[in-house]
Amino acid sequence: MQTIGIKDLQTNPAILTKALEAKLYTMITKRSNPIGIALSFDDAILSHGLKTSLLIDGYKDGNISLGQLAKSLDISKQKAMHLLSMMGIDVVEYDFEDDLKTVEKFL
Repeated sequence: MQTIGIKDLQTNPAILTKALEAKLYTMITKRSNPIGIALSFDDAILSHGLKTSLLIDGYKDGNISLGQLAKSLDISKQKAMHLLSMMGIDVVEYDFEDDLKTVEKFL
C-alpha cells in the first residue's frame, strides 16, 4: 500500500492519479495520521460489491488464503472456488517447471 500526504496531493495531484492507474491501494494521511484510503474503480466493484472485490484482490495478491476468503464472505470453500473460477482467477497455483525439475532429479 502506498501512502500519500495531503500536502503532497495539494501540490501534485497527479501522484494519486498514477497510483490509481497502477491499481495501488493508497492511504492518504494528514500530519502522518491516516484519514482515508483511495482505490481504483473497476467493474468487479459493481458486480460483486466492494467487500467481495477487496477480498478477491487480497486472495489474488496472496495476502489471504482460500479458507480466509470463504470465511470472510461467509460461504463454503467450494462456493469461493466457483466464484474465483467464474472470474477467471486461478484457484490452485501450479508450477509445471518445478515438477519437471523434480522428475529430472528422479531420472
